Amino acid sequence: MNDGDTTGTDRVVVALDVGGTGMKCALVRADGVAIHTERHPTDAARGPAAVIGTILDVAEGLADKARTDGSTPVAVGIAVPGVVDEARGVAVWSANVGFRDVPLRDLATARLGLPTALGHDVRVGGLAEARLGAGRGAGHVLFVAIGTGIAAAHVVDGVAAIGAHGAAGEIGHIMVRPDGPRCGCGRPGCLEAVASASAVGRRYAELAGGSTDGAVTAAQVADRAAAGEPLAARVWQEVVEALADGLATGQALFDVATIVLGGGLAQAGDRLLDPLRVALRERMTFHREPRLVAAALGDEAGCLGAALLALDAVGVRDPQERR
Repeated sequence: MNDGDTTGTDRVVVALDVGGTGMKCALVRADGVAIHTERHPTDAARGPAAVIGTILDVAEGLADKARTDGSTPVAVGIAVPGVVDEARGVAVWSANVGFRDVPLRDLATARLGLPTALGHDVRVGGLAEARLGAGRGAGHVLFVAIGTGIAAAHVVDGVAAIGAHGAAGEIGHIMVRPDGPRCGCGRPGCLEAVASASAVGRRYAELAGGSTDGAVTAAQVADRAAAGEPLAARVWQEVVEALADGLATGQALFDVATIVLGGGLAQAGDRLLDPLRVALRERMTFHREPRLVAAALGDEAGCLGAALLALDAVGVRDPQERR
């Protein structure tokens, strides 16, 4: 890990995980340890130019802090949502932040004078969970983030698949219920239209009719199901069955050792994992049953994954990382 007069602990990367609401930012060592963290509002309503300006300002400020503290920034890693062309370093389409064909890698390199890697938020989150978190040591990992939508990252030996067009991992658009609700992509019955956190609340409200007085969150549905409410239990079971169908398809395609569940819905913990393990096992025929676990890194995964992507880009990797 040594390079010239700097030690591995001296070298850091500037990492940013950019969301529609906020940015999680850090200085991260080569061993995946964040030595400084910050949070900043994205305020996407200001428009994409203003958001880009904030990203570059924050990244430059972090690099300056690293130098002031005696560390050497060697690269920048940025994660954004939407469609990302990692090879060209372009945010092709990020609805949450208003990006359209933004050459974010080149802009950051020009501002900071540092090599920059740009990645998809879920893919880099999966990278972090596979190498530093709940999938560490597994080799073959499928990370599935279940929030407003559902997306995945397939990580093999510490490398996340990107796909021919930068769109690998869209497990939320596996069709699981042909007669189900229409998905935001336009097709009926996609997994995320049935089993995302937002879909859980919608389904409960739909079945409850006029008996609810306001929106019910997925967490509330999980709580009510655990308390024995029949309607919530029905909705929760529908979610478990749909997720099991989607994950069984994923296992048939990728044959992973471990499936890591992250995102808001995974915060239900064993209330989700226990019945989901049973339902997934029932769907296994000749396929090997994967280990099914909750994500370990929480909302830090995207930032840590952006750092790992940047470290890989400059050839810095901690030999202890995957033990």
